[in-house]
Amino acid sequence: MSTIASPRVHLRPTMLSDLDFVVSVEQDSANRPFITPWERTQHEGAIRFPDSRHFIVELGDASERAGFVILQGCRNPHGSVELKRIVLQSKGRGLGRACVRLLKKLAFTQLHAHRFWLDVKALNTRALQLYASEGFVEEGRLRESVRVSIEGADGYDSLIVMAMLDREYQARLALGEEGA
Repeated sequence: MSTIASPRVHLRPTMLSDLDFVVSVEQDSANRPFITPWERTQHEGAIRFPDSRHFIVELGDASERAGFVILQGCRNPHGSVELKRIVLQSKGRGLGRACVRLLKKLAFTQLHAHRFWLDVKALNTRALQLYASEGFVEEGRLRESVRVSIEGADGYDSLIVMAMLDREYQARLALGEEGA
């Protein structure tokens, strides 16, 4: 799969040589509370497995790596594609929104998804607000389904399942809400 781009960011397929970067971004203390980090071999599998898409997020034309994203279910017979992971180094610059918009376009136009879904930890309020503002609808909660450790405190957090259907995406396009 080739590079997918917007004026702000572009997504290029992750190469094995990118995995040190991927693991370092995932292990960053600013990201760890919001994800369940994978082992390197899991990332290698996602790069090689035809049902997954693993991308490096790069800034504009600079080819500066800013994070990574993973899609799963790309060959799902029911048209249900999952945004498995989005991890960015810098926050508050609108890169997450730019990535989500590119990923929606990819899911619905290239992968022909009927449903594009994700789960997000309830403590990740910033991501929850982003996904809701981008048209994702909460479908349910998996109560206290993931263990979290933040600043030495152990506990559990809930996962919130959110999704967008192809007709909802088309309606957003018609309303001009899917701009880059």
